[in-house]
Amino acid sequence: MTGKGQGFGFGLGKMRELADAFKKAQQVQEGAKRLQEELEQMEIQGEAGGGLVKVIVSGNQEPRRVEISPDAIQEGADVLSDLVTAAMKDAYNKSTTTMRERMEELTSGLELPGF
Repeated sequence: MTGKGQGFGFGLGKMRELADAFKKAQQVQEGAKRLQEELEQMEIQGEAGGGLVKVIVSGNQEPRRVEISPDAIQEGADVLSDLVTAAMKDAYNKSTTTMRERMEELTSGLELPGF
């Protein structure tokens, strides 16, 4: 029989590469789970109006609380609404950036063969 022990053209070196890739993928999966837990514990603050309105979200963009200065209330409903919206956008952008940076740290140096 020809080709016996060839493993469908998957030599020993390729098997080792594949095993290493699985090991790295498992490490990334474990790291991602830790990262998820870390992001849930984080508090990221967005603000508007020089700190008149602050919105605090988790690293997963889950709203935590809104802090409104008495001075902001005196600005009227329309201005206050705009300040809250701007602070929410600021918090969202900061949390998105943080999440992306942490994911890049997690996957940096990861070289999966064949991908």
